[in-house]
Amino acid sequence: MSLPIAFVAVVLIWSTTPLAIKWSALGAGFGFAVFARMLIGVILCALLLAALRIRMPWHRSARLTYVVGGSSVFGAMTLTYWSAQYVSSGLISVLFGLSPLITGLGAAYWLKEKALTWNKIGGMLLGVIGLALIFFHNITLGSHAFAGIAALLGAVSIQSLGLVWMKRIGDQSSPVAINLGSLSFALPLFAMTWLASDGQLPVAMPQNAAIAIAYLGLFGSVIGFVLYFYMIKHMEAGRIALITLITPVIALLLGHGLNDEAVPLNVWLGTFGILVGLSLHQWGHLVLLRLTKKVTRS
Repeated sequence: MSLPIAFVAVVLIWSTTPLAIKWSALGAGFGFAVFARMLIGVILCALLLAALRIRMPWHRSARLTYVVGGSSVFGAMTLTYWSAQYVSSGLISVLFGLSPLITGLGAAYWLKEKALTWNKIGGMLLGVIGLALIFFHNITLGSHAFAGIAALLGAVSIQSLGLVWMKRIGDQSSPVAINLGSLSFALPLFAMTWLASDGQLPVAMPQNAAIAIAYLGLFGSVIGFVLYFYMIKHMEAGRIALITLITPVIALLLGHGLNDEAVPLNVWLGTFGILVGLSLHQWGHLVLLRLTKKVTRS
């Protein structure tokens, strides 16, 4: 599969994730919502593996990848679902925009990637500032908000460092097998979390919640995760983490284009900041190199 296509597909799927997470817990509770999503994901991923006739690898690096991937999914998703009870989807997007910074630090230390050059650090900071501008007027802090923020920061750290660790392991198994192994490892943990939270089946689940759980199970836990694990195999960790800067902007622009939602000036300013930040992250070193050559020639 083309890496740019996989990247764009994950961006589109993750753009809807924060709002879908909030909807999925309505009338169901966060524990049941995340467990039901992952159960659907395991079933569908197992069917996909069988349909593609892919053998499930059990060598050492594969087993270690399942444990690391499953632990990362469990930690990040549980904390995100719990915090979604207390913070807005906008704030979830802003804090996940810190992923490139945390991933960059981990990749520089463990993978020896050049993730902490001046242009990459400047680009990531501009992206985070842009996100803050976009969601500044929409962020509300209610009761338990600071606990929710702390949980989100934990989720971002777990996801970012899990990405680096899996990249360091470097297992070459099929992304479908890696996804199934990771979800299968995490599923009992999600079940225990649900039982510990309330253990109750929802009596009357709103239609939005049911649709959101099914959507997240198919697109979030199967298609999105498979493509995510595919990119881990073939892309730098720092570039993968840039997805979390792009997805909030895409979500806002989709709402403007498809749902006629108003986009105020701060949103356009924030979007501009993110685009400049991404450009600086990707091509800033080339601009500096050309300027240096011109100065040297003159």
